[in-house]
Amino acid sequence: MDLRFTPEEIAFRDEVRVFMREALPDAIRAKLIEGRRLVKDDLVVWQRILNTKGWAVPHWPTEWGGTGWSPVQIYLFRDEMQQAPAPEPLPFGVSMVGPVIIAFGNETQKKRYLPSIANLDEWWCQGFSEPGAGSDLASLKTTAKRDGGDYIVNGQKTWTTLAQYADWIFCLVRTDPAAKKQQGISFLLIDMKTPGITVRPIQTIDGGHEVNEVFFDEVRVPAENLVGEENKGWDYAKFLLGNERTGIARIGISKARIRRLKQLAALEQAGGRPLIADERFRCKIAAVEVELKALEMTQLRVVAAERTRNSNKPDPASSILKIKGSEIQQTISELLLEVIGPYALPDPIPHDDGERWNEPPIGPDWAGPLAPQYFNMRKTSIYGGSNEIQKNIIAKAILGL
Repeated sequence: MDLRFTPEEIAFRDEVRVFMREALPDAIRAKLIEGRRLVKDDLVVWQRILNTKGWAVPHWPTEWGGTGWSPVQIYLFRDEMQQAPAPEPLPFGVSMVGPVIIAFGNETQKKRYLPSIANLDEWWCQGFSEPGAGSDLASLKTTAKRDGGDYIVNGQKTWTTLAQYADWIFCLVRTDPAAKKQQGISFLLIDMKTPGITVRPIQTIDGGHEVNEVFFDEVRVPAENLVGEENKGWDYAKFLLGNERTGIARIGISKARIRRLKQLAALEQAGGRPLIADERFRCKIAAVEVELKALEMTQLRVVAAERTRNSNKPDPASSILKIKGSEIQQTISELLLEVIGPYALPDPIPHDDGERWNEPPIGPDWAGPLAPQYFNMRKTSIYGGSNEIQKNIIAKAILGL
């Protein structure tokens, strides 16, 4: 298999690189390089810049705003965007519910939701996980009972990322309690302004407000908001999660963070010389670079296979990308923490409640965000389907065990 890029693909990559350098606002780029949190407006501004260019949803069909790019071009676009570094378009809309609506929704739903997803006129969040139904998602208990032209939804979702901003939530709900648990689930689109919905923040270990609990109390949802067929939601969820796990590899982000790691290791002193000069530390960097290169080759093989795939079923190889990509992201965050050493102890980063460290600065300015980033990255091996679940998928779908 020839994994080299053609001259045309290299020219395309250069075009994307120039656009990212010129169009991305400097303030947003600086936040990502330094590991500081983006606010809602940062994401909205950048996605609308991309949408004006016609690049917000490159993987969608052209009739709904897609670019018609090849799988290789889409890969190169994402890689350059992550390395810029630039925010990716809001994944809950662009990479999750949007493709589900395209593949399984009706024409009315496509016309209603897809344009606003592409331009981020409406913010979406994901209502999958529940207390007691995380990795074992099919055990979910949120119910949706048909009542005339509506569904009545009751239950609770948790770990709902950025629900505090959301206009809509796409939910897995149980519509047939008597069926086998995977076969009694449906996929609903729910307006977050509907009476009976309560969003409660969850503060994470890094001090941020990224995730939430969402409660549904007799929430009335029009039956027209059902995607596809009733009780077929598990199939749509597997399609969605296959797309999500491929993206979670985030190879471009890891490349950018390794460059940042080397830069900071050259600044920090250990034993009277830069840490980057320490042979043992260089070996650690080299080891993670080797793993990242192997992961990149694996992703390119998946991209090459997409040229001949014609199926809505997820590629089981996406589970490999998810496992290794999340492990590499965590390793890099550990090495960054090793660079700053005791400077990781103070927490000078402002949190959502406005509180921050009020003592004189300790250590370099760049040290502050690295410990919160390390703690936040503990989640990567859990979300999108835990790595243990991904290993089971690989054993069954690829190894035939």
